[in-house]
Amino acid sequence: MKRVFEKEFFGKKIVVETGEIAKQADGAVFVRLNDTVVLSTACCSDEPKEGDFFPLTVTYEEKQYAIGRIPGGFLRREGRPGEHATLTARLIDRPIRPMFSDGFRNEVQIINTVMSVDLDSTPEMTAMFGSSLALGISDIPFDGPIAGVYVGRVNGKLVINPTVEEREKSDLNLAVAGTKEAINMVEAGANELSEDEMLDAIMFGHEAIKQLCEFEDEIIKEIGKPKREIELYKPDQTIVDDIYGRIYDRMVKAISIFDKLERQNAIDSLKAEIVDDYDNREYKKEKEHKAMMLMVNDILENMVANEVRRLITEEKIRPDGRKIDEIRPLDAQVDLLPRVHGSAMFTRGQTQVISTCTLGIKEDEQILESLSPEDSKRWMHHYNFPPFSVGEIGRTGTPGRREIGHGALGERALSYV
Repeated sequence: MKRVFEKEFFGKKIVVETGEIAKQADGAVFVRLNDTVVLSTACCSDEPKEGDFFPLTVTYEEKQYAIGRIPGGFLRREGRPGEHATLTARLIDRPIRPMFSDGFRNEVQIINTVMSVDLDSTPEMTAMFGSSLALGISDIPFDGPIAGVYVGRVNGKLVINPTVEEREKSDLNLAVAGTKEAINMVEAGANELSEDEMLDAIMFGHEAIKQLCEFEDEIIKEIGKPKREIELYKPDQTIVDDIYGRIYDRMVKAISIFDKLERQNAIDSLKAEIVDDYDNREYKKEKEHKAMMLMVNDILENMVANEVRRLITEEKIRPDGRKIDEIRPLDAQVDLLPRVHGSAMFTRGQTQVISTCTLGIKEDEQILESLSPEDSKRWMHHYNFPPFSVGEIGRTGTPGRREIGHGALGERALSYV
């Protein structure tokens, strides 16, 4: 049965429709913010997935028909997600992911389909709201709700979800998300605001977030399904005790080695000692063997992570021996490459980055096919993280979501100067 819920929110009208569209999804909501319309759905697998991580996927699908445009390209249809869609999916993922319990291994997929866009009514935060609400009304265990808003500052006055005209005048571009109790995601760029001004903006955004979360709670109370029982992954305590008893003290010493490569080799050697032992034991079935090795690797990864965290928070010492107020040795060089327009290498400890700069003509602008008001882009900052940079073998090719996200962070910071 179709249900409709409405709320006035900072001069705009939110309308949530459920029960009519995408009925077979575990949770689905049709969210309108003025003329922006987003369909958000959430589905969860019945069985846990093998692995040592939570398999959550969030997508943000922009359809060109949402702004009355025919897609470019020979085929005249949408292709892979553009950079804006990828960044928005990451923006939604970050505040949602920590709201699932540790040990959650069932695959969860959240799909946001942007179906109509009013450029003054943010589809990105509408999708974040819809994602949280779809999870909230479903039978998927989720410790939400969460919500998010954009905060701008026009002529010294803070604005929630600024319009296109207000964004052009704003000296602040802040995305903030969280629960009723706390903020759990901030992403910002600003024209040199003070820390106090930025904190005021974050708290201003949190007050708006509380209103959205309360609205979600009202809807969930009305139509939310009982949550299903999910068996959370938890390593066998006997195995945990065995591994910790055998190598913990040596692992602490290995993590404290100053040189990064030497430290990593020492850690890998201890891991291999345990992995080889459990790998060579006799098992009744191959499935039992595989499950054991996944558990062992998970225990070892957690051991390292927990000890690094303990060293920093309790002993105030970083893994390489630095105190928390010490920085790594710094080095900068320029003009490494003779034929490029600009080049530099920056080294911090054992981390190195080579950057190049190219100055192009007007025709070199990137043509954008997103749902934002911008149709071209003249400033681009790209980030590449090849596997050899950490001494590993991995996938190469087109940029992944992480590379796109990190490139955008640098681009935003540099764009103001």
